[in-house]
Amino acid sequence: MNAIKIAAIALIMVGVLGLAYGSFSYTKETQEARIGPIELTVKEQQTVNIPVWAGVAAILAGTLLLFVPKNS
Repeated sequence: MNAIKIAAIALIMVGVLGLAYGSFSYTKETQEARIGPIELTVKEQQTVNIPVWAGVAAILAGTLLLFVPKNS
C-alpha cells in the first residue's frame, strides 16, 4: 500500500470514530498555588466536541483519496 491509501483509510477511520463518539475528554492539571513546600494543583476535565460535519468531511475526503484515480 502506498502512503495515499494509508492516509485515506486513516481519514475514513477517524471520521467514523468522530461520528460514533461525538466528543472526547481529557484531564488538564494546573498548578494553582505554591506556598513554601505545599503545592496546590487542580485537575480540570476538558471535553472537546467533534462536529458532525467534520466526521462526514473526513469520511468524504478519505473516500475521494481512496477511489479517485491518480493521473501520473
